[in-house]
Amino acid sequence: MNRQAQAVVLLLAGAALWWADLTGLYLRYVKAALGPLLFVAGAVLIVAAVATLWSEWRRPRATEEDGHGHAHREPRVSWLMVLPLLALILVGPPALGSYTANRTGTALQPPFGFPPLPSGDPLQLSVDDYAGRAVYDHGKSLGDRQIDITGFITVGPRGAPYLTRMVLNCCAADAQPIKVGLSGQVPHAMRADAWFEVLGTYTATQAKDDVNGGPIPFIDVSKATSVPVPHDPYDG
Repeated sequence: MNRQAQAVVLLLAGAALWWADLTGLYLRYVKAALGPLLFVAGAVLIVAAVATLWSEWRRPRATEEDGHGHAHREPRVSWLMVLPLLALILVGPPALGSYTANRTGTALQPPFGFPPLPSGDPLQLSVDDYAGRAVYDHGKSLGDRQIDITGFITVGPRGAPYLTRMVLNCCAADAQPIKVGLSGQVPHAMRADAWFEVLGTYTATQAKDDVNGGPIPFIDVSKATSVPVPHDPYDG
């Protein structure tokens, strides 16, 4: 692949990063905090591509020939490097769901602390925040307040529905689930991977994850509403 072709590939790579960043597609791959870094990385690739093309355009053209006067041509197969970039732009993968969560134990860990919660009901919390306070703070900071959490449904080995959210440390490759059991007014038809917004209160009920024995807190549901997949499907 000659320098012009290399520059085109760099340009496409930078454009793909910008596309993923501006459309939010990158949230299927990495955590939201890395968005600005992806934008900068795309800019660097685009600047490098433009600089290479400018340098090649200004350089006197010369044809590399073998001893018989035939020009050397780069193998066309090298252009297959562009296919992964097109796949990134055209085919956005779905977020990780119940298949992964059911095969991975809960990743709930003791938090560093429990910051004061804002006033007002209902109180919107992440699945991770609610689970941490329910297990390691024994619900003291939650009291009897109305809690609003959103996640997708996973179904346990005995048919129990869990409200689940995948948590990222860096990217989707290290995603792990946080699970919250549902009690109270739980709808009967809660299929796996469907997203629900749940309104409820803290309950001391807990279970053990069948995969790794980790704690799964419960929430006493007063209302559960089906919702679309959120723009950012991951926590963390």
